[in-house]
Amino acid sequence: MRKVYLLVILFTIIFQSCNNDNCGECFTPPQSFSFEIVDKISGENLFTNGTFNSNEITITDNLNNDEPIDFSFISENDINIIHISSIGWETETVNLEIHIANNHIFDFYVDTERKKEDCCSYTDYNEIMVLNSEFELNTETGTYVIFME
Repeated sequence: MRKVYLLVILFTIIFQSCNNDNCGECFTPPQSFSFEIVDKISGENLFTNGTFNSNEITITDNLNNDEPIDFSFISENDINIIHISSIGWETETVNLEIHIANNHIFDFYVDTERKKEDCCSYTDYNEIMVLNSEFELNTETGTYVIFME
């Protein structure tokens, strides 16, 4: 009888560990992208100095029938940035056109691949490019600084 109980317990442990697919799900959201528009010569933020108005920003994806893209405008302590957090939630390629008051400011191209591996989901970025403008990536803040003349 003891042998039967021992075998039942042994089989239960072995098969329970084999059927345990709960490996502690983890989730890594895609990175967001921030852009500061500044005067090339003075370095002044063009929203802070009144050159541009945040209500006049439009962002569209020209790879997807010029569909409008969700973004937010963060205005805090004279740091005015355009913030996009909608890219990379799925495998996609976007080519965004950023306009302010009908002025084409720059294009932003991103090729992403959403993956799930070892119970964790994350985004791989195959390519990220700022086009049609001079820019610099501030590695401390992760903000793309776009220079305008």
